[in-house]
Amino acid sequence: MLIATDLDGTIVPNDTVALPPFTANVLHRLDTAGVPVVFVTARPLRWMDVFWPHVGNHGMAIVSNGAITYDAHEGRIVSLVGIGSEVGLEVCDAITGALPGARFAIECADGIRLDPHYVEPYPAPGAPRGPLHEIWTDPAVEPLVRHPDIEPDLLHHQVAAIVGDAATVTWSVSGLVEISAAGITKASALQSVCDRLDVRSDDVMALGDMPNDIPMLMWAGTSYVVANAHESVQVVAQHSAPSCADEGVAQVLERLLKTTVRFAGE
Repeated sequence: MLIATDLDGTIVPNDTVALPPFTANVLHRLDTAGVPVVFVTARPLRWMDVFWPHVGNHGMAIVSNGAITYDAHEGRIVSLVGIGSEVGLEVCDAITGALPGARFAIECADGIRLDPHYVEPYPAPGAPRGPLHEIWTDPAVEPLVRHPDIEPDLLHHQVAAIVGDAATVTWSVSGLVEISAAGITKASALQSVCDRLDVRSDDVMALGDMPNDIPMLMWAGTSYVVANAHESVQVVAQHSAPSCADEGVAQVLERLLKTTVRFAGE
């Protein structure tokens, strides 16, 4: 069995900088019992340092909505599927043409890069800023889109309609649209990790809370959403867990742990 869990809004409150002690303890006990727990998150590499100590013996984590698989033990990128400047600039030009005033950033393996007007809510000192065609010199694991005058849900739907099959459009934060290379989702990256670990999808339990988790929840044999999940996610999951604020995922996993240990002792 393998546990695949989102981070923000699922096992930790949004923008947190530490795992709650109870959750950390449950994850450690699962790993000790031989049940791998894989973090599958929209967070970029630069926001993951606080979580690396909690990656289990397998060492793998999936970040940037599936664009990067990372070996935390070796400190290296195992796979990166990004969007090159040629395709990326065409996509961004199409968005700008339909939605004047759209603002862009590109998340790369080495950090975020910003267009002249993009407002980054989390300070990124030293981040390159300039016209997209100048700063897009490496594959972007995720182009990011904001618009100051369009309501968040409408922005998400409009960008998805504009981009179509040219890339994968999703979102994990209200007002922010996240774009990955075509075919890249949390589910596609998780499938690759499971193949490496020789785990079938039927033996995967996935947990999440936002639309970017939907492909993963639908791929896994067992799926849970936390009580605070977005309504679009609640309708696709098989089971519900208590809210993130109540460490609901840890509650579910502790029950699983007790069952696993009991069966192992029989």
